[in-house]
Amino acid sequence: MNSALSNHAAASAHSRPLRRWRPGAAVALVPAAAVLLAFWLLPLAHLILLGGESRGEAGSGYWQVLSSGQYLSSLAQTSLLAASVTLAALLVGSISGVFLARQRFFGRSALVALLTFPLAFPGVVVGFLVILLAGRQGVFAALGMGLVGERWVFAYSLAGLFLGYLYFSIPRVILTVMAASESLDASLEEAARSLGASHWRVTWDVIVPGLMPALVSCGAICFATSMGAFGTAFTLGTQLNVTPVAIYNVFTNYANFSVAAALSVILGALTWAVLLVVRKWVRKAGGLL
Repeated sequence: MNSALSNHAAASAHSRPLRRWRPGAAVALVPAAAVLLAFWLLPLAHLILLGGESRGEAGSGYWQVLSSGQYLSSLAQTSLLAASVTLAALLVGSISGVFLARQRFFGRSALVALLTFPLAFPGVVVGFLVILLAGRQGVFAALGMGLVGERWVFAYSLAGLFLGYLYFSIPRVILTVMAASESLDASLEEAARSLGASHWRVTWDVIVPGLMPALVSCGAICFATSMGAFGTAFTLGTQLNVTPVAIYNVFTNYANFSVAAALSVILGALTWAVLLVVRKWVRKAGGLL
């Protein structure tokens, strides 16, 4: 059943018509190419060169980052946090997205709008909401005082940051899964049921493989967003050992532009490598990213 679904997806991918290249149409790329060169490639090149500059006897910024346990720990912690947020968001958002795509009930549109509303909030607002929930004067603090006489505070830790990142990752998954669910071939599910497959077998053998390219693509976006998110982490506390906050501290408190540039390049390269691997996998599976 899985192989049949994979062959169907591959056949759909190969059946897309290819348009002949027209040199005149390249004019449409000029504005995008100009913006890309001026606001992305040139600053990026300068950032890469800046990270290679030495500051006294400490060596280049890249050497200071790669030889420092603190910076390496920050990169590892940021990666693990982004991966855990991505997995949790995919688990919660995929179940909700499939349900909302296949069920019609009163208030469905309002519920979808409510679940996706966090996308309208900037990171600072998300961090403030986490503080209101799990800060020193938050809901959990009052609940802990009432139950055990001790405040439950975790907004200023990695647990609070995880909650904040999850807050704006789940809506992305829900929207992606809803769109992917509506495009699934219903005949595959009907064929599986006609062959005696149970509800769970249909889910694991038909629905999950059909949604996998969309899930992986959305997971890559959630991972990249969590790797570079700064507003929420900055609101919850500058002592959190995540790379975006470390870049801010090195840049503003110590004016060490070389290390800040090196951290930025390494963080970007790590995120880009993950996106590249995911892109190749999704293309082989017949999806788009």
